[in-house]
Amino acid sequence: MKVIAFARKEQGTGASRRLRNAGQTPGIIYGGTEAPVAISLDHNALYHALKKEVFHSSILDLEVDGKVEKVLLRDFQVHAYKQLVLHADFQRVDPNQKIHVKVPLHFINADVSPAVKLSAAVISHVAVELDVSCLPADLPEFVEVDLSKLEAGQSVHVSQLVLPAGVTAVVHGDDATVAIATVPAGAVSADAEAK
Repeated sequence: MKVIAFARKEQGTGASRRLRNAGQTPGIIYGGTEAPVAISLDHNALYHALKKEVFHSSILDLEVDGKVEKVLLRDFQVHAYKQLVLHADFQRVDPNQKIHVKVPLHFINADVSPAVKLSAAVISHVAVELDVSCLPADLPEFVEVDLSKLEAGQSVHVSQLVLPAGVTAVVHGDDATVAIATVPAGAVSADAEAK
């Protein structure tokens, strides 16, 4: 994805307020060997880009005054009740250095899993994103979690996920649970109904 920004000279609360009133959002690019650069971005374009999942978990081409840099969206602040993006932080990425990023999880085949079809179980998503470490070129847009073999009472753990080549999960502590299938109290399974 390509993002267009402009270098900004003025900094501070007053300058940021003037930018926001003019339909711009202040931001910063940091990291790598170069000095941090204060930038401004078109607010509406940024606001709509932030609604897209891929914008949060992919390497972006950020063009500042004609110069394109590879960056990751690291943080952004939104107004408490107005539809207003207050600030955005971008980090430069080196194609030869591993990055640590949170990637969204996409759950598939829940409707055909034995837990749902045979046991009337409810599948709860314990995690919605996964910490991964990889080179920028290997960064996946998302990680799929296949629930087609999940039985009632079982759970899916990070170690069971199929990750793309070059991508490793960053797990803190035990093998974290991603999804779990539980039978609600009072539910009758298809086997019990057949008797």
